[in-house]
Amino acid sequence: MMAVTALGGCVTDGMGTKQGAGTLLGAGLGGWAGSQVGGGRGQLAAVAVGTLLGGVVGNQVGVSLDRADRMYQSRAQSTAMNSADWQPVAWSNPDSGNHGTITPVRTVQNTNTGQLCREYQTSVTIGGRVEQGYGTACRTADGDWRIQS
Repeated sequence: MMAVTALGGCVTDGMGTKQGAGTLLGAGLGGWAGSQVGGGRGQLAAVAVGTLLGGVVGNQVGVSLDRADRMYQSRAQSTAMNSADWQPVAWSNPDSGNHGTITPVRTVQNTNTGQLCREYQTSVTIGGRVEQGYGTACRTADGDWRIQS
């Protein structure tokens, strides 16, 4: 079990870290559960099935956690795009501890499309690490905001 936990830091295939860790932890737990069943070839099959099923379930738990962070951020992004310039809008996921702010800084009209666009700054803290960025979102015909850059 310690080997599975140690491998969690080695996931670098583009999967979210929570998703990768969930896959590894689920596979480890599933394999362990399978090892408790029967003996011989039956036990080997139970370990294989337990590892596979545990990995799939763990992966989906990790995906939903990453998805929860994106949901909180998306709601804040929508609110920020409809707020006054330089009025920061904060988001926080109480389950993961991840949080951030989105601050609209300027409203412009796209000369090519006529769309109303907002330039914004964002700050995100994930796992204690702060990342900052900026971008532009433009309002679509149905009133939603679509990130351009």
